Amino acid sequence: MSMTAADKAGIIEKFARGTDDTGSPEVQVALLTARIRYLTDHFRDHAKDHHSRRGLLKMVGRRRRLLKYLRVNHEDRYKAVIAELGLRR
Repeated sequence: MSMTAADKAGIIEKFARGTDDTGSPEVQVALLTARIRYLTDHFRDHAKDHHSRRGLLKMVGRRRRLLKYLRVNHEDRYKAVIAELGLRR
């Protein structure tokens, strides 16, 4: 099962910079990370699901670009997101 609305709302609440924030890079990276982790587990059981693998690779690229933006423009926010999500960087 993919992410439920409650899961998504919890992630947004945790990483939001303000009360109505849903689109900041931190929130986007956190949501992408949750979806990437779900798909990574999915591929352990369904190794030949190449169509979904392409979507996973696109999500990884999008997350990488968002993290690069944070690293270049807002290094303190970048370090906080990396530490909170436990990403290797």
